[in-house]
Order: sequence, then C-alpha cells, then structure tokens
Amino acid sequence: MTDTPDTAAESTGAAPISSLSFEAAMSELESIVRHLESGDVSLEKSVALYERGHALRQHCEARLAAAQARIEQVGLGADGQPAGTTPFGES
Repeated sequence: MTDTPDTAAESTGAAPISSLSFEAAMSELESIVRHLESGDVSLEKSVALYERGHALRQHCEARLAAAQARIEQVGLGADGQPAGTTPFGES
C-alpha cells in the first residue's frame, strides 16, 4: 500500500490536506518551499515534502476554482443601475 499525502500526513501528525482552508494550505506550502530551498533536508525527506507540496498546490487550485465558480458578475442596465447577476465568466 502506498501512502497518499493525506495518509502520510496523518502518520506524522500533520493535518489531512482535504481539511485545510485555502489559507492554511498556502501557508504550509510556503513553509515547505522554504524548507526545500534551505538545502538542509535529506533526499527521502525532500521527496516526501515535494509530494505533500504538490498535493497542497492541487488543493489550493481546487479551492480557488470553487471560489471563482461562486463569484457572480453584476450586470448593469442602460441607466447604469444593477440589472441582475450572471455566473462568473458568462456575458
């Protein structure tokens, strides 16, 4: 059985990625990048950090896509007043 980043995180005490807010996931991702850039990490630990970082990036992208889908554009009428809303990305 191979560990996913979530199951590997559970065994090390880190929070499962799926439960993280966008802000928490981004903060952890930034920490991982700093740690990897320091060069003071063994190869095995580097690979594990990279895998968790990759999963965190995917989680952040999914959270952003979900937020973008919820945004509505306010349409203006000929008089310049709000005339209704449409889903983001639709004209």
